Amino acid sequence: MDRKLITLAALILAVAVVLGAFGAHGLKSMINERQLGTWEIGVRYQFYHGLAILSLAILSNEILDAKIKKRLAILFFTGVVLFSGSLYLLALKNYVASSIISVAGPLTPIGGIFFIFGWVGLAFWALKTPSK
Repeated sequence: MDRKLITLAALILAVAVVLGAFGAHGLKSMINERQLGTWEIGVRYQFYHGLAILSLAILSNEILDAKIKKRLAILFFTGVVLFSGSLYLLALKNYVASSIISVAGPLTPIGGIFFIFGWVGLAFWALKTPSK
């Protein structure tokens, strides 16, 4: 087990719970349904990829080398920051400077690409690693 990855995953998941609760209770009266849906997508993908990092952390190094696990975790974490982070900003567009919003929009698909690279990388390394 990798304690650093477990810690990272736990923090990502804890923040997702906080942001999910904030969206459900604090933002409901501040933003419209579409923006709230955008917020919820950000939370959902943050949860998925926090769990992905947690799964990497508990995989044996015999199954997946520690260096590869770290690289995959970086891809998933970067995806969370770019994808979910940009969705949070887009959901709050009424409260965030328009210059930030203009940058946030293009970051969403870039974050998605990081997610895809992480999952494809995991598949690649799982197939490449010989069974023991």
